Amino acid sequence: MSEYDNTNSGVLFANKYKEDGDARPDFVGSLDVNGTEYRLAGWKNTSKAGKRYISVKVEDAKPVDDKSSDEKEEVPF
Repeated sequence: MSEYDNTNSGVLFANKYKEDGDARPDFVGSLDVNGTEYRLAGWKNTSKAGKRYISVKVEDAKPVDDKSSDEKEEVPF
């Protein structure tokens, strides 16, 4: 059986770590655009007109590290 092709698709799940009153997203998930992975976060909102909607934030799945591994400071133990 071949693996499912997730290209140009995404998924959001209810955030199990969300607590009432905190700023964490209501939904979290991932998105693939032309083979590049992104993280998704979504918050439930209500407009001034009373319409419900979800605002979404998209971030790189793997944040770029500013320092190479040779430049990172070693932690003494």
